[in-house]
Amino acid sequence: MLYIFDLGNVIVDIDFSRVLGVWSDLGRVPLALLKSRFQMGENFERHERGEISDEQFAAQLCAELDIALSYEQFAAGWQAVFVGVRPEVIALMQQLRGRGERVVILSNTNRLHCDHWPSQYPEVQQAADKLYLSQEMGMRKPEARIYQRVLTEEGFSADQAIFFDDNLDNIEAARQLGITAVHVTDAQTVPDWFASRG
Repeated sequence: MLYIFDLGNVIVDIDFSRVLGVWSDLGRVPLALLKSRFQMGENFERHERGEISDEQFAAQLCAELDIALSYEQFAAGWQAVFVGVRPEVIALMQQLRGRGERVVILSNTNRLHCDHWPSQYPEVQQAADKLYLSQEMGMRKPEARIYQRVLTEEGFSADQAIFFDDNLDNIEAARQLGITAVHVTDAQTVPDWFASRG
């Protein structure tokens, strides 16, 4: 079987309010104001496909938020999104690989984060056979083509794949292709799913 894991809130806990908290402090802008302005719009998607640079994304998002930050300040806040790994999921990924199953990560992400989290959480990369990252692939979930690319490159059919993600749109897109998809709603979802299957 092919096991496909999302990264954020599946393997690693993330929290965007931490990002806004850092920017609020650095930019001297009330947190409530930033929260009211913050949205994951078209620039997020373009950044995750690698269509715009980190610097362009930072400038555009600062303009949207009406906050004056240096690129270094922006990056410091951006990396604050990571809370910590979910060790139970890392252990399960290692067990699957030990049994000879194929384990990959499929993440909507960006260069800024990829310059950061592998050094912070080396155990994540060590638990996967391969990383599929949106900004390197030029496509992002829930686009059907990104799932098809992973299946093609891995040499599995949709009915031989199991996908874990915290975003319902991504789950539904995978299901439409015939992939078994598990909606991860909290830290216990993945361990409970495997426990229920013995």
